[in-house]
Amino acid sequence: MIGWAILGTGFISNTVVEAIQASDGSRVVAVGGRNPETLANFAASHSIDNTYLDHHEAINDPQVDAVYIGLPNHKHREFTDFASAAGKAVLSEKSLTTTMEDAHALVDSVRANGTFFVEGLMYLAHPLFQTVTKLLGDGRLGELRSVSGRYAAPIAAVVNPAGMGTLYNLGCYPVSLLHLVLQTMSGDGAFVDRRLTAVGTIGADDTVEDAAVSVRFSNGVLATLQSSDNYGNGSDFAISTDQGVLRFETNPWLPAAGSNVLTWTPFDGEAGRIDPERIDIVSEHDAFYHQIKMVERHLAAADTEADRPSPRLADSLEIMQFLTDWEAAVRSS
Repeated sequence: MIGWAILGTGFISNTVVEAIQASDGSRVVAVGGRNPETLANFAASHSIDNTYLDHHEAINDPQVDAVYIGLPNHKHREFTDFASAAGKAVLSEKSLTTTMEDAHALVDSVRANGTFFVEGLMYLAHPLFQTVTKLLGDGRLGELRSVSGRYAAPIAAVVNPAGMGTLYNLGCYPVSLLHLVLQTMSGDGAFVDRRLTAVGTIGADDTVEDAAVSVRFSNGVLATLQSSDNYGNGSDFAISTDQGVLRFETNPWLPAAGSNVLTWTPFDGEAGRIDPERIDIVSEHDAFYHQIKMVERHLAAADTEADRPSPRLADSLEIMQFLTDWEAAVRSS
């Protein structure tokens, strides 16, 4: 049994605790929070015995093997560094950090300490993406030509402005999926060599709240992505090849227990399109549960990072660099 410490008592921490408690290979042994009443209520609702008003003390609990960092992303480096130095495995929420300086320092720290780390892009651990990477990687869909994606949700009023806005809260999802598509269909280096232009709006808290980016990769693949945290509640993602279009009919970033649906619509060459093929990926569990099982599997193997489709350390750095470049382009437009 892996003993987990939970840092943070917000909505996402509740979801992760439920996933841990659904697994027969993990248990929550400690939780850290800042507010005594909120912390006590959180611990009581999940039957967690050990509570700490100091996150460092929660990490140092002798029963803790792994730490889930559910804190705002500007805190990820600090507590990853501490947990890694203490020899604890880390599952840290997305985005990796809010600056490239912190991102590189975080990765250098876990590499130097030889401890496990994975960024919490939980959706990539779901069986849906085993199917997606197989479809993209075996050549049957043809040559990649373009990608389009959008993620929007009205969360600006409830997130910490120190998290740096929609790109790091929501945009990281379509960016990370674009990264997986490029890497799978065009090779490990394909995502890095690119030119991008972007526009957006800056909110009252000086964070980006709406943004769109257009990208041309050096192999000729084009991509357009959009992200907003001040309106809407929806997702779109489509992968176009010279043979047809693979589309996510259900939210790719919240794959659920039950059915998750892709459609493949090939081009027929004359009439334009033929009827789409429906591809159902059914799982008994959601992405958060599968993320916990992924961590358990890697810790059992004494690995220091995840394998694909989940992000490796270098993958998280490349995703973070794209988010940084997107933000800079919006601010300069």
